[in-house]
Amino acid sequence: MEVCYQLPVLPLDRLVPKHVLSRRGAISFSSSSALFGCPNSRQLSQRRGAISYDSSDQAALYIRMLGDVRVRSRAGFESERRGSHPYIDFRILHSHSEIDIPLSARNVRRLLSFQRYLKSSRFFRGVTAQNSLHILDDDYNGQAKCMLEKVGSWSFDIFLFDRLTNGNSLVTLTFHLLSQHGLIEHFHLDMVILRRFLVMVQEDYHSQNPYHNAVHAADVTQAMYCFLKEPKLAKSFTPWDILLGLIAAATHDLDHPGVNQSFLIKTNHYLATLYKNTSVLENHHWRSAVGLLRESGLFAHMTLEERQHMESQLGSIILATDISRQNEYLSQFRTHLDRGDLCLDNASDRLFILQMALKCADICNPCRTWELSKQWSEKVTDEFFYQGDVERKYKLDVSPLCDRHTSNIANIQIGFITYLVEPLFVEWARFSNTRLSQTMLGHVGLNKASWRGMLQERSSSEETD
Repeated sequence: MEVCYQLPVLPLDRLVPKHVLSRRGAISFSSSSALFGCPNSRQLSQRRGAISYDSSDQAALYIRMLGDVRVRSRAGFESERRGSHPYIDFRILHSHSEIDIPLSARNVRRLLSFQRYLKSSRFFRGVTAQNSLHILDDDYNGQAKCMLEKVGSWSFDIFLFDRLTNGNSLVTLTFHLLSQHGLIEHFHLDMVILRRFLVMVQEDYHSQNPYHNAVHAADVTQAMYCFLKEPKLAKSFTPWDILLGLIAAATHDLDHPGVNQSFLIKTNHYLATLYKNTSVLENHHWRSAVGLLRESGLFAHMTLEERQHMESQLGSIILATDISRQNEYLSQFRTHLDRGDLCLDNASDRLFILQMALKCADICNPCRTWELSKQWSEKVTDEFFYQGDVERKYKLDVSPLCDRHTSNIANIQIGFITYLVEPLFVEWARFSNTRLSQTMLGHVGLNKASWRGMLQERSSSEETD
């Protein structure tokens, strides 16, 4: 019998071993806090994952949200989770997944302490322990450093930057932006802890996802930075707002499984049950981000009130990316603009603009140049079709846009631009009214025309055949 993904299930009265707490993605739920609406311990004990009281705080429950237990025997796969039909292990959808890695190597890697991880990480190869702080400058060498000098350009090529940083675009970009804004000094952040937090964030994105991966998070973070530079925002936003916006962008799709909410609901996935079928993915992204913030201790030097405020606002921004609530936020945004009552001196209005900025950054792919936009369109379509393939395999109704036999990339993108992207960015242009906002709208029009041209060519070729 071969364990494909090992994750212990611990009783609530046993302390979590240090090697489990050091794992990525432990999420802390306070039983005395209404912030998360934590279920009772009996309910928690029934879900799969590492569940235990933390040795330093018996009121906190650490719930391992990342990954599932799956056992493969000669007879085939056996589901470890109850109530899920069918149980899907998303890591086996791709041929280059971790299943191909030898079991012993996989287990050793998962149990590495952070110090041992640093020694084996690509970030720290060739760096001696005595000179460990010097590594913070290593990623700024060569061509990647040259690209970072133009990180505020809307034509920034995140795919090239990811290659130049050896797949570490999210860590390198976010660290640079936080440093450039002076946030590390302003908030007295420990650079090593910050680096550790960003590494953990990058690791908890699923690299096998064609679209919802760390590169997408880096792209959204770069877009958010461009929006934060807009005159209205730059002159009004505080360091707190900027820190909040950049962290929200970097973590907004954390631990995305590569399938949408409807898939999780109709397969009775435990996340859908946990969040009562409401903003399932967005709630998970937010609470995964909070878990990594607490695990890393990045804001441990702040007061409890400041930390809770940060976590709560982070949630409100990430939850705004729920595409099913698009019309709700857009209508509210349009009403504010019609009335002209947005005042960025008010913290509540600044938070709302951060929500709208992240929504724009999250779906800004059609606003990029054709070369970049086309790559993103292909990746998100691949992810849709992967979901459709799984649904067909398990005799489920294939979700809209996910059937590779009836949908095509051009139709998907034209609909996406028409009904979601254009209405949002028209209102954003009303709000910001800058060269960037007009540039984005221009790209949207050109890209939509390009997809229509491709669709017409396809129709013509089919008629000829």
